[in-house]
Amino acid sequence: MKIATRQAYGKTLAALAEENENIIVLDADLSGSTKSGDVKKVRPNQHYNMGIAEGNMMGVAAGLAASGNTVFASSFAMFATGRAYEQIRNSIGYPRLNVKICASHAGLTVGADGASHQCIEDLSLMRGIPGMTVICPADAKETEKAIRAVAAYEGPCYVRLGRSAVETVYDDNLEYEIGKGNVVRQGKDVAIIACGIMVESALKAYDELKEKGYNVTVVDMHTIKPIDKELLVELAKTHDLFVTCEEHSVVGGLGSAVAETLSKYAPRKVKMIGVQDVFGESGNPDELLEKYGLTAKDIVNAVLEK
Repeated sequence: MKIATRQAYGKTLAALAEENENIIVLDADLSGSTKSGDVKKVRPNQHYNMGIAEGNMMGVAAGLAASGNTVFASSFAMFATGRAYEQIRNSIGYPRLNVKICASHAGLTVGADGASHQCIEDLSLMRGIPGMTVICPADAKETEKAIRAVAAYEGPCYVRLGRSAVETVYDDNLEYEIGKGNVVRQGKDVAIIACGIMVESALKAYDELKEKGYNVTVVDMHTIKPIDKELLVELAKTHDLFVTCEEHSVVGGLGSAVAETLSKYAPRKVKMIGVQDVFGESGNPDELLEKYGLTAKDIVNAVLEK
């Protein structure tokens, strides 16, 4: 069954708000799209629409967090991380306040809204802020676990959510921990490290490669920062090639995080599947993923051409 991670976010957040009156939710006039509006239905006094003023929303979130609340602030990824970057950096990141920035409609799969709305730099922007935890869940179940984890975590967090429905990867038995990647398929020689919607593509690539006689490892690296250094170093003992997969620019995202870690602790060859330093364009999400080389076929080819 396909469910958008933003939908799982709304349902989980509503449940959390019912459980904890100190959880405050802010949105920048997009609560129907980000699904933070689910909170308003059950706890209207814990949800505030801040209007189309993302920078101000982050400032208010900082003030509420400084007053002892756990604050979730939502908008589209382009506006949350782009338009409000200064406020996130200086008002939330610098004082290390307990604000969870949960941004939806990230990446190329925003589709027809085009390059102006297809944020492919958000992971890079948030990774660069000292002390910011950065998470990109693969499916609805992992989103639920991630939102509950960041709610319990003290400090600023960024969670990347998508517009389009994605296939279910995990069941209720998922064990989730911030900063610890999940090995979803165990193999050898080649490690495919994916996040977000690309985990589904990585699993499809695994099946195709297995038919061709390749038994590769697939890792869901849901936490981009802090990256799971221990897992990467352990994999480097038995894997010669790492293929990173992200619906994000290859500059500053998952691929960069993996390459930085390996180059320091266990140098290995790294290939990066992602947006190759270009802007997106308006189009059907699946067609865009194909055009920009973000499909299972592209992952398979990267492994075969090693």
